Amino acid sequence: MMTSAPLVAFPNQVNQDVSWVLRKPTRSDGQRVHELVAKCSPLDENSEYCNFLQSIHFRNTCVMAEEQGECVGFISAYQKPDKENELFIWQVAVHPDQRGRGLAFHMLQTLLRRENLADIAAIETTITRSNQGSWALFKKLDRQHGERGEVSVFLDETRHFDGEHDSEYLYRIPISQQRNV
Repeated sequence: MMTSAPLVAFPNQVNQDVSWVLRKPTRSDGQRVHELVAKCSPLDENSEYCNFLQSIHFRNTCVMAEEQGECVGFISAYQKPDKENELFIWQVAVHPDQRGRGLAFHMLQTLLRRENLADIAAIETTITRSNQGSWALFKKLDRQHGERGEVSVFLDETRHFDGEHDSEYLYRIPISQQRNV
């Protein structure tokens, strides 16, 4: 599972004129998520079936963002099966027209405020070295939670991908229990 976040030109800027609706995805959102991810290079595309499963089985750990009825953002995540107090952020997708408005960070904050995720003690994600938007997004989250994050190689370009994919770096961020974010 590869995770990449969108390019965020101005990660500290939030446009006050936004009209996003953030909600849990539903069964009918799978195709819309698939179409959004296809527009969000450098994200790896998964099958439509995978996006439907994310929207159904993992809806309590995913966020769908809409603006005027259009799907403009999506975070797929799951609680790790062997460590339910850890949330793995699989992908953060933001429509190219929405980038630089703070949507990705707003979706992350919304996710962390959910009652069903109140016991989350750490967030993990993987990021390729070249995905500067993802680094900016998760460094901002790390700063907000005390700058205690750690980065390590998760999947190596040579050992795991036979040179066919860039190395994925695991960014682990302890989450403070104070969620006034």
